[in-house]
Amino acid sequence: MNPKNFFAELKRRNVYKVAIAYAVVAWLLMQIASQIFPFFEIPNWAVRLVVLLLVIGFPVALILAWAFELTPEGIKRTEEIEPGRQSRNRVWVYVIVIAGAISVSLFFFGRHTSSKLSGNVELPAKSIAVLPFESLSEDKANAYFADGIQDEILARLSKIADLKVISRTSTQKYKSAPSNLREIAQQLDVSNILEGNVQRSADQVRITVQLINAANDSHLWAETYGREKNDISSVGTKNSQAYDAYLRALAVYREYDYDTLQRASQALEQAVRLDPDFAAAWALLAKIQALTYFEGYDKTEASRIAARKASETALRLQPELAEAQMAKGFYEYWIVGDYDAGRRTLEQLRSRWPNNADIVETLGYIALRQGRWEQGREYLDDAIGLNPRDLFLRNQAASARVYVRDFPAALRTIDQALAIWPDDADLIGLKAEVYQALGQLDQADALLSHLQPRANDVNAVGPIYDQARLRRAPTTAIILLRTLTNPQNSSPPMLHASYHLWLGELERLSGNINEARTSFTQAREGLEKELKQQPHNRFLVSLLARTLAGLGERESALREADHAVELLPSAKDARAGPQYEAIRARIQARFGDGNRAIPALKHLLNIPYSSEGGPPLTPALLRLDPDFDQLRSDPRFQELCKDKKP
Repeated sequence: MNPKNFFAELKRRNVYKVAIAYAVVAWLLMQIASQIFPFFEIPNWAVRLVVLLLVIGFPVALILAWAFELTPEGIKRTEEIEPGRQSRNRVWVYVIVIAGAISVSLFFFGRHTSSKLSGNVELPAKSIAVLPFESLSEDKANAYFADGIQDEILARLSKIADLKVISRTSTQKYKSAPSNLREIAQQLDVSNILEGNVQRSADQVRITVQLINAANDSHLWAETYGREKNDISSVGTKNSQAYDAYLRALAVYREYDYDTLQRASQALEQAVRLDPDFAAAWALLAKIQALTYFEGYDKTEASRIAARKASETALRLQPELAEAQMAKGFYEYWIVGDYDAGRRTLEQLRSRWPNNADIVETLGYIALRQGRWEQGREYLDDAIGLNPRDLFLRNQAASARVYVRDFPAALRTIDQALAIWPDDADLIGLKAEVYQALGQLDQADALLSHLQPRANDVNAVGPIYDQARLRRAPTTAIILLRTLTNPQNSSPPMLHASYHLWLGELERLSGNINEARTSFTQAREGLEKELKQQPHNRFLVSLLARTLAGLGERESALREADHAVELLPSAKDARAGPQYEAIRARIQARFGDGNRAIPALKHLLNIPYSSEGGPPLTPALLRLDPDFDQLRSDPRFQELCKDKKP
């Protein structure tokens, strides 16, 4: 081979780049070994072993670089790639180098050390939290870029089985480069903190990262990377604008409210328009569209089809991409409702992505829906270990105890969360629901009297409504609901209809029959309008059933209640299915049909389940709830109202 051609081939095959990167990382590891090992009295032979392994690995790395190339389609032999077609992906190189350096550093550091903070709290040595990267860009609109880079690094670190990595949901609430690293490490149960900043200006991007041992504030590793903006792209795309849109979606989508999901979806649709072969963007788009459908924001057939197309496209482009497999699992669970398939997909993926809290959390929800109650709680507790500052997850872990009526455990879990978020309305509302289920209305009053919920705080408004009914003192709650149903308070149609329904119930309880009829009619009009677009939305159907019952239309109400049960039978969903049976039993009870209501209530008292309208039925709730007033003289019902002896 001509020497000039040989050196050109070395360049084409990225051998130079690998050699330089290997030398940098090897030097870093040798510095760590020589400087840190003696401090912890690790034998000198361990230092020599590290050097020897690095020397042996150098020619191996060069041979692999010569023979193989990383492409958007995966690893290929270099001969299979046309000259000039090599990927110009750059930021992924930085991300992988950063992740690799961190993991190797922690591997050696963690084998021989453990971190103790003040108070002798011992933390796992091989554990890390990646704090929000600071954006140093003058243009504040570029802040999303730093968030996206942080998310990319987290995604790669979380796939390392021997390293505990805290989810971004828990870390995003902290400042960049905070002064209280020890406190943060203790809150997140980690020994190491990764900080960083990103500066993006004109055609340049600079990324700086540093790894810190939180116990003694020592810097284990630091590096700075720079590159032209047009060279910035990720695995799976060569289009820098597509990658930019992808980062914008990564930066915002985890808020999970409707507006945020819409903004993330729009950014990802732009990304896949710019690069139709961008598998990671298709995968994230599929996940967001499936979540939008599952949460009831858009249960139209068009939404379902769009999510399926995005998931199938991601899998077609890169079948082994972990993000594509995760999107498939979420589609199977959230949209198809095939819990067995979703469970298989996510359990297989967990072995490849062990620190992904979303996977562990979702496996918990699937377990609960399949009636595997203990395993579901264990999954949720494991997810909290990876995501300790996720308020929603803590709420769900407490709710899982409520479903099985383990109220003491539920209160302990809620109190642990309230120690972190003492003023959270959802947690306070959930704690009040537990006291309501126990018949302890004074304790519930003490909690709810301080709440001033807004229109979207449905998990706080609901317990206030329930308390008004159980106390049979609706005046204050009526004032609240009239405020929340004011047209000036914009809220999703389903929530608006729910508030009109609740208002009608309380107005009826107070004796204002005409006002109640007006509220029920407004709820009915809103629900029927939404059901034209979402005819299979079981929650909307159940709301309509309750609304028709409020209007006194017995047969229509029971027909819709039966329809809701058919849409999600308990045999298919042990967690959510029984709540629709409970709604049907309530309607039967209101119309005095004890022969059908009482056997259903007896069954419901003996099974775990969730309820959108509060805790599962208990004897105390049967004694207090006005829905059951027509049954009170029936000895069979009186027997159900007795508390079971432990």
